[in-house]
Amino acid sequence: MGIIGDIRKHNKSCTGTSVWHACLDCGKERWVPLKRGVPKNQRCCRCANKPKVKRGADNHLWRGGITRSRGYVYIHTQPDNFFYPMVQTRGYIPEHRLVMAKHLGRCLHRWEIVHHKNHIKDDNRIENLQLVSDDRHKQITTLEMQIKKLKAENQVLREKLIVLEASPVPCDDASRR
Repeated sequence: MGIIGDIRKHNKSCTGTSVWHACLDCGKERWVPLKRGVPKNQRCCRCANKPKVKRGADNHLWRGGITRSRGYVYIHTQPDNFFYPMVQTRGYIPEHRLVMAKHLGRCLHRWEIVHHKNHIKDDNRIENLQLVSDDRHKQITTLEMQIKKLKAENQVLREKLIVLEASPVPCDDASRR
Protein backbone atom coordinates (compact mmCIF):
# COMPACT_ATOMS: atom_id res chain seq x y z
CA MET A 1 0.00 0.00 0.00
CA GLY A 2 2.72 2.43 0.91
CA ILE A 3 5.99 3.01 2.64
CA ILE A 4 6.01 3.81 6.35
CA GLY A 5 5.85 7.56 6.74
CA ASP A 6 3.95 8.22 3.47
CA ILE A 7 1.36 10.96 3.93
CA ARG A 8 -1.80 11.40 1.86
CA LYS A 9 -4.87 13.61 1.89
CA HIS A 10 -8.19 12.08 2.92
CA ASN A 11 -10.80 11.70 0.20
CA LYS A 12 -12.35 14.85 -1.34
CA SER A 13 -15.27 15.08 1.12
CA CYS A 14 -13.05 15.04 4.25
CA THR A 15 -10.34 17.34 5.39
CA GLY A 16 -7.11 16.17 6.96
CA THR A 17 -4.29 13.81 6.20
CA SER A 18 -3.26 10.23 7.00
CA VAL A 19 0.10 8.56 7.39
CA TRP A 20 1.12 4.99 6.55
CA HIS A 21 2.06 3.78 10.05
CA ALA A 22 3.11 0.51 11.75
CA CYS A 23 1.56 -0.62 15.05
CA LEU A 24 4.00 -0.30 17.96
CA ASP A 25 3.11 -3.77 19.30
CA CYS A 26 2.49 -6.10 16.36
CA GLY A 27 3.95 -4.13 13.44
CA LYS A 28 0.74 -4.22 11.37
CA GLU A 29 0.83 -1.44 8.77
CA ARG A 30 -2.21 0.73 8.02
CA TRP A 31 -3.35 4.29 7.23
CA VAL A 32 -3.73 6.35 10.40
CA PRO A 33 -5.22 9.88 10.60
CA LEU A 34 -2.78 12.59 11.64
CA LYS A 35 -3.61 14.96 14.46
CA ARG A 36 -1.28 17.95 14.71
CA GLY A 37 1.27 16.06 12.65
CA VAL A 38 1.28 12.95 14.89
CA PRO A 39 -0.48 9.61 14.16
CA LYS A 40 -3.77 9.62 16.09
CA ASN A 41 -3.45 5.95 17.10
CA GLN A 42 -0.03 4.42 17.71
CA ARG A 43 -1.50 0.90 17.95
CA CYS A 44 -3.89 -1.06 15.74
CA CYS A 45 -7.42 -1.79 17.04
CA ARG A 46 -6.51 -5.34 18.05
CA CYS A 47 -3.50 -4.31 20.14
CA ALA A 48 -5.22 -1.23 21.59
CA ASN A 49 -8.11 -3.36 22.86
CA LYS A 50 -5.98 -6.05 24.52
CA PRO A 51 -6.63 -6.27 28.25
CA LYS A 52 -4.22 -4.05 30.12
CA VAL A 53 -4.98 -5.64 33.47
CA LYS A 54 -2.78 -8.57 34.41
CA ARG A 55 -4.48 -11.78 35.49
CA GLY A 56 -3.87 -14.05 38.45
CA ALA A 57 -0.91 -13.53 40.74
CA ASP A 58 0.50 -10.78 38.46
CA ASN A 59 -2.47 -8.50 39.17
CA HIS A 60 -1.90 -5.83 41.82
CA LEU A 61 -5.25 -6.70 43.47
CA TRP A 62 -4.46 -10.43 43.80
CA ARG A 63 -5.56 -11.77 47.20
CA GLY A 64 -4.20 -15.28 47.02
CA GLY A 65 -6.91 -16.68 44.77
CA ILE A 66 -9.71 -16.53 47.34
CA THR A 67 -12.99 -14.76 46.65
CA ARG A 68 -16.47 -14.75 48.16
CA SER A 69 -19.85 -14.76 46.48
CA ARG A 70 -23.33 -15.26 48.01
CA GLY A 71 -21.72 -16.39 51.27
CA TYR A 72 -19.54 -19.11 49.71
CA VAL A 73 -15.73 -19.13 49.52
CA TYR A 74 -14.12 -19.82 46.12
CA ILE A 75 -10.52 -20.94 45.55
CA HIS A 76 -8.60 -20.20 42.34
CA THR A 77 -7.12 -23.32 40.74
CA GLN A 78 -4.50 -23.66 37.99
CA PRO A 79 -5.12 -25.91 34.94
CA ASP A 80 -2.40 -28.35 36.05
CA ASN A 81 -4.20 -29.03 39.37
CA PHE A 82 -5.75 -32.50 39.81
CA PHE A 83 -9.09 -30.91 40.83
CA TYR A 84 -9.21 -28.46 37.88
CA PRO A 85 -12.04 -30.43 36.14
CA MET A 86 -14.31 -29.21 38.99
CA VAL A 87 -13.79 -25.53 38.04
CA GLN A 88 -17.04 -23.62 37.63
CA THR A 89 -16.09 -20.18 36.29
CA ARG A 90 -12.81 -18.43 35.55
CA GLY A 91 -10.70 -21.03 37.34
CA TYR A 92 -12.55 -20.92 40.69
CA ILE A 93 -13.86 -23.92 42.66
CA PRO A 94 -16.22 -23.58 45.65
CA GLU A 95 -14.09 -24.35 48.70
CA HIS A 96 -16.62 -26.75 50.24
CA ARG A 97 -16.54 -28.91 47.07
CA LEU A 98 -12.73 -28.81 47.03
CA VAL A 99 -12.52 -29.85 50.71
CA MET A 100 -14.88 -32.78 50.12
CA ALA A 101 -13.04 -33.84 46.94
CA LYS A 102 -9.69 -33.82 48.76
CA HIS A 103 -11.25 -35.84 51.60
CA LEU A 104 -12.54 -38.45 49.13
CA GLY A 105 -9.39 -38.33 46.99
CA ARG A 106 -11.31 -37.80 43.75
CA CYS A 107 -13.09 -35.12 41.74
CA LEU A 108 -16.78 -34.66 42.46
CA HIS A 109 -19.39 -35.12 39.76
CA ARG A 110 -21.58 -32.13 38.89
CA TRP A 111 -24.66 -33.93 40.24
CA GLU A 112 -23.06 -34.48 43.66
CA ILE A 113 -23.99 -31.83 46.21
CA VAL A 114 -21.99 -30.88 49.28
CA HIS A 115 -24.38 -29.89 52.08
CA HIS A 116 -23.37 -27.63 54.99
CA LYS A 117 -24.88 -29.27 58.07
CA ASN A 118 -24.93 -26.09 60.16
CA HIS A 119 -26.01 -23.84 57.23
CA ILE A 120 -22.95 -21.59 57.61
CA LYS A 121 -21.73 -21.34 54.02
CA ASP A 122 -18.14 -20.42 54.84
CA ASP A 123 -17.70 -23.13 57.52
CA ASN A 124 -15.91 -25.66 55.33
CA ARG A 125 -14.63 -28.09 57.96
CA ILE A 126 -15.05 -31.71 56.82
CA GLU A 127 -17.13 -32.44 59.96
CA ASN A 128 -19.66 -29.85 58.76
CA LEU A 129 -19.90 -31.17 55.19
CA GLN A 130 -22.06 -33.98 53.86
CA LEU A 131 -22.02 -35.40 50.31
CA VAL A 132 -25.56 -36.02 49.07
CA SER A 133 -27.49 -36.48 45.83
CA ASP A 134 -29.80 -33.78 44.54
CA ASP A 135 -32.95 -35.65 45.68
CA ARG A 136 -31.54 -36.28 49.14
CA HIS A 137 -30.47 -32.62 49.43
CA LYS A 138 -34.01 -31.48 48.57
CA GLN A 139 -35.39 -33.80 51.27
CA ILE A 140 -32.92 -32.52 53.86
CA THR A 141 -33.66 -28.90 52.98
CA THR A 142 -37.43 -29.43 53.09
CA LEU A 143 -37.27 -31.16 56.48
CA GLU A 144 -34.97 -28.49 57.90
CA MET A 145 -37.35 -25.76 56.72
CA GLN A 146 -40.30 -27.57 58.35
CA ILE A 147 -38.35 -27.92 61.61
CA LYS A 148 -37.51 -24.21 61.53
CA LYS A 149 -41.17 -23.34 60.90
CA LEU A 150 -42.37 -25.60 63.73
CA LYS A 151 -39.81 -24.12 66.14
CA ALA A 152 -41.07 -20.63 65.30
CA GLU A 153 -44.68 -21.71 65.87
CA ASN A 154 -43.67 -23.38 69.13
CA GLN A 155 -42.02 -20.13 70.29
CA VAL A 156 -45.17 -18.13 69.47
CA LEU A 157 -47.34 -20.61 71.39
CA ARG A 158 -45.00 -20.45 74.42
CA GLU A 159 -45.23 -16.66 74.44
CA LYS A 160 -49.03 -16.83 74.25
CA LEU A 161 -49.08 -19.36 77.10
CA ILE A 162 -46.96 -17.05 79.28
CA VAL A 163 -49.35 -14.18 78.59
CA LEU A 164 -52.40 -16.34 79.38
CA GLU A 165 -50.89 -17.64 82.63
CA ALA A 166 -50.01 -14.12 83.74
CA SER A 167 -53.44 -12.63 83.10
CA PRO A 168 -56.09 -12.87 85.84
CA VAL A 169 -58.98 -15.22 85.17
CA PRO A 170 -62.27 -13.29 85.00
CA CYS A 171 -64.76 -14.52 87.53
CA ASP A 172 -68.43 -13.97 86.72
CA ASP A 173 -71.51 -15.84 87.79
CA ALA A 174 -72.61 -16.66 84.24
CA SER A 175 -69.54 -18.74 83.49
CA ARG A 176 -70.07 -20.96 86.59
CA ARG A 177 -73.43 -22.27 85.48
